[in-house]
Amino acid sequence: MPALVNYSGDDEFYLGGSFRTNPIDLGQLYSIGAHVDIYSPPCKRARISSPFLYGISDLEQNKRPSIDVLPDECLFEIFRRISGGKERSVCASVSKRWLMLLSSIRRSEICKTNSTASDSEVTVSVSDEIEMVSCDEDGEICSDGYLTRSLEGKKATDMRLAAISVGTSGHGGLGKLFIRGSNSVRGVTNLGLSAIAHGCPSLKALSLWDVPSVGDEGLFEVAEECHLLEKLDLCNCPSISNKGLIAIAENCPNLISLNVESCPKIGNEGLQAIGKFCPKLQSISIKDCPLVGDNGVSSLLSSSTSALSKVKLQALNITDFSLAVIGHYGKAVTNLVLSSLQYVSEKGLWVMGNARGLQKLLSLTVSSCRGITDVSLEAIAKGCANLKHMCLRKCCFVSDNGLVSFVKAAGSLESLQLEECNRVSQSGIVGAVSNCGTKLKALSLVKCVGIRDVPSGMLASSPCSSLRSLSIRNCPGFGSASLALVGKLCPQLQHLDLSGLCAITDAGLLPLLESCEVGLVKVNLSGCMSLTDRVVSSLARLHGGTLELLNLEGCRKITDASLVSIAENCLFLSDLDMSKCTVTDSGIAVLSSADHLNLQVLSLSGCSEVSNKSFPFLKKLGRTLVGLNLQNCNSISSSAAELLVESLWRCDILS
Repeated sequence: MPALVNYSGDDEFYLGGSFRTNPIDLGQLYSIGAHVDIYSPPCKRARISSPFLYGISDLEQNKRPSIDVLPDECLFEIFRRISGGKERSVCASVSKRWLMLLSSIRRSEICKTNSTASDSEVTVSVSDEIEMVSCDEDGEICSDGYLTRSLEGKKATDMRLAAISVGTSGHGGLGKLFIRGSNSVRGVTNLGLSAIAHGCPSLKALSLWDVPSVGDEGLFEVAEECHLLEKLDLCNCPSISNKGLIAIAENCPNLISLNVESCPKIGNEGLQAIGKFCPKLQSISIKDCPLVGDNGVSSLLSSSTSALSKVKLQALNITDFSLAVIGHYGKAVTNLVLSSLQYVSEKGLWVMGNARGLQKLLSLTVSSCRGITDVSLEAIAKGCANLKHMCLRKCCFVSDNGLVSFVKAAGSLESLQLEECNRVSQSGIVGAVSNCGTKLKALSLVKCVGIRDVPSGMLASSPCSSLRSLSIRNCPGFGSASLALVGKLCPQLQHLDLSGLCAITDAGLLPLLESCEVGLVKVNLSGCMSLTDRVVSSLARLHGGTLELLNLEGCRKITDASLVSIAENCLFLSDLDMSKCTVTDSGIAVLSSADHLNLQVLSLSGCSEVSNKSFPFLKKLGRTLVGLNLQNCNSISSSAAELLVESLWRCDILS
């Protein structure tokens, strides 16, 4: 009997009922009685020609029952009955399939229970590519109290969005979501955006940049679920069209801010819907959308309920008609930016100013618009009585006469910035400063190559006592004569930026330093390669009691003598940049010996004469430093830099 029955193998003798769990296997049994069954394994594989399958492989036979064999419809019904945030997060960690199923469940479809279990989220690994979201670790709570998440580049995938949706659902979902770029292989699609919409109905702000695979279907889901949406930012989304924007307009009445850039399928129809259904809209920015024209722009402002206060129009195919509408209906507009509008002429800007509807306009920026001329500029000044900030960039038809006329007419002007306005000369600048009244506080000139030195006796001028900030940057023709003249006109300067003025010398800057009566606070002389220690000594002596920031980057003629003057006279200096100056260890030693000096930021980048000998001096200065730049200091060894990093652990050191 033992020879016939092998108790250690698979062939056994069974009494009573069948040992086979699968009824199909009963075809391999021979019954010899009511209570006895004998198993006789076949000696040869049976050749079956009938359509019926009598056997199942041992591998399938030994499988344990699994919930995963259920179809998605059944799992969906199970998952929507799990209301606890923690339980949902744990379920989502099982597999990608479960994660995507959970993320497809709308908040309204979840069956509510009386469970009192904690809904605090946990971070659970789903796979190498998925990590459930912890509101404490992965999320960021903004100052306004909303949970915020930002995904950039390869981290932006549908799986991550699904994980965010499920992981934050227990806390009401995200308040703000920013997606910058997309994974090149598994990028964000409509599926990922739908998951966010389902799990985050309280979404307030959505920003999509460079996501070509997201189209109208994704926005449909957001519009259907996220009725509280207030801010929408679409940049380089070629698959989103007017249909998606119309859906947002019809379902998100609380929208207050809309930014659309480089979306070739969005045009007038979408903007018309926004103007019709979003009465709370306060800010609109449209850039490089070829289908947007006058009909779309005018519909945003001509509505009787329009509350638009910030308008930015850039690189659009609009004409003078749109500007006329802005001038007439923009009664609530406070900030206006017009850039690269090639079809706008002088007439359009003139009408915009003379319409007298922009009475609340405070800030105006006009860039690369051929229609801005002396005539239209004066009309804008007269029509915008409360204009405080004016910026003109690349306006090649604005001349000295137009600039002076504008300043005279703009009685509330506080800030004037000119960039690459090459027809403006020294005469125009002096005339503007002399006629600005008593409110102009800041003047900035950038890359204005039309400014040239002329004898000061040729220009009649009167000082401007209100000007506090003067910035003249990268104007190659602006030399010592111009600087000396402007210095006499600005006795109340506190902020001075002359970066990139290679032509100015000590003789031009000293009169300005001597004419400043209230004391300079911030001075930027970077790139002024002709200046010497004489200027720094005078600056420290005359304004050391007020100076807080001094930038001398690239001033090769500045030596240790300047550091001696700074150490002796500057009481409140907190930010000092001596990059690429000719300073040595001796100068650093003198600087560290000034007990009254409380430097917070020191830059010595490119100072090749500063070596390891400065280690104790830098360590002493490090008692107050929070930032130290030692990049390209070739005489400081890497070991010394490492020791300095260890010693000054509170200081952010670049080496």
